[in-house]
Amino acid sequence: MPLTLTWSDVAVRLACTVIAGFLVGLDRDERGKPAGIRTNVLVCLAASLSMILANGMLGTSGKNSASFSVLDLMRLPLGILSGMGFIGAGAILRKGDMVLGVTTAATLWMATMLGLCFGTGKILLGAIGLLITLLTLWGFKAVERHLSQEQKGSLCVVTSSEELSGELRDLVKLSGMRVHVWSVDVSRDSARVTVECELRWRVRQREHKDPALIESLRHRADVERLRWQM
Repeated sequence: MPLTLTWSDVAVRLACTVIAGFLVGLDRDERGKPAGIRTNVLVCLAASLSMILANGMLGTSGKNSASFSVLDLMRLPLGILSGMGFIGAGAILRKGDMVLGVTTAATLWMATMLGLCFGTGKILLGAIGLLITLLTLWGFKAVERHLSQEQKGSLCVVTSSEELSGELRDLVKLSGMRVHVWSVDVSRDSARVTVECELRWRVRQREHKDPALIESLRHRADVERLRWQM
């Protein structure tokens, strides 16, 4: 970093910072994620301004040589990185066995690093980091669409036929699914059998319609009630 900064240097760094934050946030906004353009731009700017401030303070002398401490400018960006850890943790949500927001938290962390790079004046390094970030967010998304992903769903079937409760496992197996959790509740008074299970299966692309097994159970006369949740 140069000891003296001109306003043109500051303008170039801030311009690169805003562009980087905008492009990273654009991907998040298009996918309906909580941390969008404004969040990423602000995160980038905060990191960039901290490094510009540290750069501007390079020429500032610390305490005299007889003092037990000197001015440590790197504490400022380190504090920014530590603070981003708390913001990133707030973006992560856990719902049952699902964890949401990890990519958003990682994106905010990366936006912080891009801001630090541009704020330091490492324009080429920041540009390379931005290019790799966009490739990861946009390019690898297309790769993920061609990968098989595990889907989960919970099924509850109420029937008066005990044969169906015994046949249901075979139907699940034939449909390509596997049983993760299985429970059977038999009520002799009402002559009803309730089967609850959690099913898992793999598909190449996330399904937007119910699996074939659910469609076939809906049209069976011996199924009194069916509840399906993905």
